[in-house]
Amino acid sequence: MRDVREQLFQAAERVLLRDGPSALTSRAVTTEAGCAKGVLHRHFADFDAFLAELVRDRIARLDHQSAALRGYAGTGTVADHLADALTTLFESVAVGLVSLVISRDELRARLRETTPTGLPLLTEATAMIASYLTAERDRGRIAADADIDALAPTVIGAGHLLFADREATPPGAVAVRKMVTTVIADVVRAP
Repeated sequence: MRDVREQLFQAAERVLLRDGPSALTSRAVTTEAGCAKGVLHRHFADFDAFLAELVRDRIARLDHQSAALRGYAGTGTVADHLADALTTLFESVAVGLVSLVISRDELRARLRETTPTGLPLLTEATAMIASYLTAERDRGRIAADADIDALAPTVIGAGHLLFADREATPPGAVAVRKMVTTVIADVVRAP
């Protein structure tokens, strides 16, 4: 198998999206990946080590999304950029990963090495939103006195709540934009 690590990560994501965090086992991952269970254990010390690396890998991907989001500062509308960022974040496997992190004590303990406070993935997503809002504030599109440290987690928390129900249809673009517009209404400034 080429790039076993990524194949196992993708298999884990498919299981997580299809069946939820409680169904994510080493056997489910290797079966989904079409390989023997020993393959996972050859590359990772144990299943929690595998899950920790999966979460860290997905956190690392936020760096690219964050850079792209900051690049939009000063263009379009703040609400549209935030709504798009939340949709990209939460329509992915992020909601399932957050549930997984919450439900597995050993996984959370391992992730404390790289995310010592907050909830891994949501903490980094909040930093992404804060970075973007700061860039917009620097351009005068967000009020100079806006409390970015309060606003960013509010945007992430409200977005997570919109997408959190795995059984329901994900919210549409209009619902996400309405939520974002409401949350940022007091701080957005006309160009």
